[in-house]
Amino acid sequence: MAARVVWVNGPIVVGAGPAGLSVAACLRERGVPSVLLERADCIASLWQRRTYDRLRLHLPKHFCELPGMPFPDAYPEYPDRRQFVDYLQAYAARAGVEPRFNQSVTSARYDDAAGLWRVRAEDVSVDAAGDVTEYIGRWLVVATGENAERVVPEIDGADDFEGPVSHVAEYKSGAAYRGKRVLVVGCGNSGMEVCLDLCHHNALPAMVVRDSKVHVLPREMLGVATFSVAVFLHRFLPLWVVDRILVVLAWLFLGDLAKIGITRPSRGPLELKNTRGRTPVLDIGALARIRSGDIEVVPGIRRLLRGGAELVDGRRVPADAVILATGYQSNVPQWLKGSDFFTQEGYPRVPFPDGWKGESGLYSVGFTRRGLSGVSSDAVKVAQDIAMAWNHQTATTR
Repeated sequence: MAARVVWVNGPIVVGAGPAGLSVAACLRERGVPSVLLERADCIASLWQRRTYDRLRLHLPKHFCELPGMPFPDAYPEYPDRRQFVDYLQAYAARAGVEPRFNQSVTSARYDDAAGLWRVRAEDVSVDAAGDVTEYIGRWLVVATGENAERVVPEIDGADDFEGPVSHVAEYKSGAAYRGKRVLVVGCGNSGMEVCLDLCHHNALPAMVVRDSKVHVLPREMLGVATFSVAVFLHRFLPLWVVDRILVVLAWLFLGDLAKIGITRPSRGPLELKNTRGRTPVLDIGALARIRSGDIEVVPGIRRLLRGGAELVDGRRVPADAVILATGYQSNVPQWLKGSDFFTQEGYPRVPFPDGWKGESGLYSVGFTRRGLSGVSSDAVKVAQDIAMAWNHQTATTR
């Protein structure tokens, strides 16, 4: 099918989550038009369609603000999922950002001869499914983020298991699991919170701690957010010292987690977050449920059986359902062609804080492994850089 060709007088931005909205708003504030492409039919589809009902921001709201717009004063310190979505919708409306929805980018390639980016997108809406548009422009901003695609590990025996096996992206609440035995694979923030939510709905969760180790920190210490403490300490101390302090404080506030089957990595929580993207778990009550026996901690799954699972230690545990809290990953390598700016894992090769700008008008927003604060930082830098080039181009064509 021949593609419809659209000339973009400004940057082509891919992804209408917080990253894409931020950079589009910052560009518009500087007088630079852009086209924002989104494969879903709404902004922030991860937050609207693939998150559970009880989800809240893990950090205090002032660390999660997008450029130029604070959260409403009436919002709590940790806004819930619905409040954050409302904030994003208000942000887009205030900035006049209007994404082109149902545009699933299948390829983006720089045309050396023309000095332009060619971005092909397939219309995935019901009425026009299959229609292809090629967007052509001088700049390309990759804003699809670190959580574009779910990670679904292969588990031996999955076809034999009689119950449902689903990813946490499909989980909304524990109401559907009342009275059921549920294996939750993964001990990150999602795994912990899903187990806690299952407890609140009188389900019987067992959290599968695979071969990975994890840092668990209290969300707050004496009423102060742990992240705020870390940021304050890092102003005066090197990262490795801050990490050691956090580990000691976690031990004082949470106790020895090895006794309940959770072991800490040798590298510190902030170091792992910055270098590997592994976010420490911020406890909001799951540890107490583990200690009380409401949540069982079990080792990895060797294989699934008809009515449960065989664990790597040889034990067999019954289960009615399996939920994979195994996270998400970048999908950039699937569609960005002919560029080595991103690694095969889908992150800029140049580490933070310099990974926002590539060559030939290529930019990235939202791949800093630093959450929403990293998104805002990238968005401002990218918009400023493109605005300088835009203003120079405009001046020379007058």
